[in-house]
Amino acid sequence: MTRILCAGLATVDLVYRVGRIPGVDEKAQATGFAVAAGGPAANAAVTAAALGASVTLVTAVGAHPLGALIRADLTSFGVRIIDATPDSPEPPPVSAITVLDGTGQRTIVSRNAGDPAVGVPDLPDADLTLVDGHHPALAVAAARGARRLLVDAGSWRPVFSEILPHAEVVAASAAFRHPAAGAPGDAALAAAIGAPHVIVTHGPDPVRWFSGARSGEVPVPPVAAVDTAGAGDAFHGALAVAMARSNQSDISDLIGFAVRVAGVRVAHAGPRDWLAALHG
Repeated sequence: MTRILCAGLATVDLVYRVGRIPGVDEKAQATGFAVAAGGPAANAAVTAAALGASVTLVTAVGAHPLGALIRADLTSFGVRIIDATPDSPEPPPVSAITVLDGTGQRTIVSRNAGDPAVGVPDLPDADLTLVDGHHPALAVAAARGARRLLVDAGSWRPVFSEILPHAEVVAASAAFRHPAAGAPGDAALAAAIGAPHVIVTHGPDPVRWFSGARSGEVPVPPVAAVDTAGAGDAFHGALAVAMARSNQSDISDLIGFAVRVAGVRVAHAGPRDWLAALHG
């Protein structure tokens, strides 16, 4: 069985669906509500496990009661957890996510983990490692020890300067800003990152890729968006599985698989109901 190690952030996500986004000093009645574990690495881990991989997530959960929610949710979806801070009394990060009915667009208010004191437990062997840049010491250790490394580059963090040199594939959002990129645009970003393969996602627009002197794009099939929260994380989890199962495939084929999985995510409401549709 394909073994994937995800290293990074796990949060508690409070997800509200609303008919409209309230303004200042306004209230809105939610049309739906869910609580689940979230975070880039955690969501990618759940996706990879749903696709049949053996997945371990190394993260910081702690002993706070909210940590039990994270453990229960991830474990129920087949993700093994290694907690780097098992005795910490501090609450894990919590995100409030508001999803707009009709468009699936979301707004997020969060306080992510920025504690550089998170230690590094023993990391299991894996066919492929995914890191999201959270928990810097952990991210660097996982990157250095990886057989093959996929980096989820959502937004620039200084630790990426130590992680990116180890990457086989870097999947960056269009919002990612590398300080060494001397000009705007995906090509300049890919050159600054310098990994063998760089992928740049643009939401519903085509995904661009750069592999040395070669480049191209993969179209994103139109989907009636119901919920876009976590779509990028689902893309990364699916990409990790595709990479681990075939190191000979063309990068565009791997991206195409990940795009299709992310499309399933976007077409379903809620943080977990979409997983059943992967095999429907």
